[in-house]
Amino acid sequence: MTSATLDVSPTAITDARTRLDAWVRELMAWHFDPATGAPFWLEWARQAGWDPRKEVRSYDDLDKFDAFQDEWLREGAVRRWLPKGYEGRPVSVFETGGSTGRPKARISIDDFRIDYEMFSDTLPDAAFPRGADWLSIGPSGPRRLRLAVEHLAQHRGGICFMLDLDPRWVIKLLKWQEHDMFDKYKKHVIDQAVVLLKAHPTIKCLFTTPKLLEALCERVSLKAHGITGIFCGGTEMTPQFHRFAVEELCEGAYFAPTYGNTLMGLATHRETGPAEDWAIVYYPPSPRAMIEVVDPDNPTQVVEYGGTGRVRLTTLTKEFFVPRFLERDSAEREPPCAKYPWDGVRNVRPFAKLGTVVVEGVY
Repeated sequence: MTSATLDVSPTAITDARTRLDAWVRELMAWHFDPATGAPFWLEWARQAGWDPRKEVRSYDDLDKFDAFQDEWLREGAVRRWLPKGYEGRPVSVFETGGSTGRPKARISIDDFRIDYEMFSDTLPDAAFPRGADWLSIGPSGPRRLRLAVEHLAQHRGGICFMLDLDPRWVIKLLKWQEHDMFDKYKKHVIDQAVVLLKAHPTIKCLFTTPKLLEALCERVSLKAHGITGIFCGGTEMTPQFHRFAVEELCEGAYFAPTYGNTLMGLATHRETGPAEDWAIVYYPPSPRAMIEVVDPDNPTQVVEYGGTGRVRLTTLTKEFFVPRFLERDSAEREPPCAKYPWDGVRNVRPFAKLGTVVVEGVY
């Protein structure tokens, strides 16, 4: 184990697990009750022949579910995922970028707001001032980030300026090896960002991806434009980029790396630096989502602390239940820390054995 385990008490770890187990029981009662559950899970339980309300009493008991299949989210009526307990509420649908095939879709009502309000609590006000405006240089269209980052800005009292970015077009350009067109499209995106930065001096906070942050900093000085906080996420987030961003790109602005996706929400970072070789360490938003590192050849087996494996996600909200989903990422298992007394992950990167070409595009 790393030194991160030394500053967390066994009691804190036990209490966090107790809350997680209680939340799992509450969700089983919700998702598998005919009065409140989603048609998909009610039909799933009927065909499976067992009742999770009776047999799942803890987080570990979720291993009784087979691994969640991403194909279930690629086609079919999206309303089958809407819990009956939420019928009549306005529903949003969010889609993934399609980097591993046909985009996946999920419904959402309040999850994206709740997730980003929780994330807001982790941001230092000195770097992300209350009332300051934001610029989002990231995917638009049906991506969750479009509304989520805007809600984050609004929740903190600001306005979010947006731009147009279609990651699916970027993916196609790269698949076609149209690298010149890719560069022109990236310039088009950055051109929009530069115009907004110059026009609105109230912008102090920024969301973007590693590739786009580097491209933006080639054009403008963030310090000269008053940027004090940068929220950055994407699979290109490596220890090398972390160091590069902090030491050269950010010009003193606070750098907050994050790991998230349409299915999970946001995992927040634990601050590291030269002492830990600029490692990127993330902790999930327990109990609403948990991430583990498992043996790729035996996905029910969690690896030892410090061991490398495939990331396994479990999403646990009343809107959306996803048990034991194998992500396209690998990482090292990170032990609990004082702020987050549950497992985290270190240095997330694409899973080498996936067998599918992953085109990252602007991420």
